[in-house]
Amino acid sequence: MKQAPLYGVAAEFDDPTAIVAAARRLADEGYMKFEAYTPFHIEELSGAIPVRRPLLPLIVLAGGVVGAVGGFFMLYYATVIGYPLNIGGRPPDSWPMYIPITFELTVLFAALFAVFGVLALCRLPMPYHPLFGVESFARASQDRFFLCVEADDPKFDRQETANLLRSMNALEVNDVFD
Repeated sequence: MKQAPLYGVAAEFDDPTAIVAAARRLADEGYMKFEAYTPFHIEELSGAIPVRRPLLPLIVLAGGVVGAVGGFFMLYYATVIGYPLNIGGRPPDSWPMYIPITFELTVLFAALFAVFGVLALCRLPMPYHPLFGVESFARASQDRFFLCVEADDPKFDRQETANLLRSMNALEVNDVFD
């Protein structure tokens, strides 16, 4: 039977200070793709885990630009090309009348891109996560703290990463498969 691809290596801790120290050490060692799973919020953990540059602002900006350009040219096509009317001698491409609808479509598309961008970036809906395969991970919502180093981290080496996590007094270190 073929084994599933490796997702990463997970370490279990029983103390919040231990997981913060482990996260800081992983960051100091150069690991970039790891995540912490805790039963409650730990303020120090936010500063210990390296933050990736967020893509969501660029996605929302792209949505706003698409909405603005699409709205403007939709109105331009309708008034100048598709159905031109000469009312009162006004020019057919009087752009000030396009502003309200262009603005509304800018906001609409930016909001839609934000919603679907968040869903895509968070990989939602995700009914299954590879860490669910780790038997002790069920206690992550009760009284245990987990760090998972992803296999696609540039510094990841299965044995070396597992040994590093064991050296940080982890209760248990498990391979996580997809």
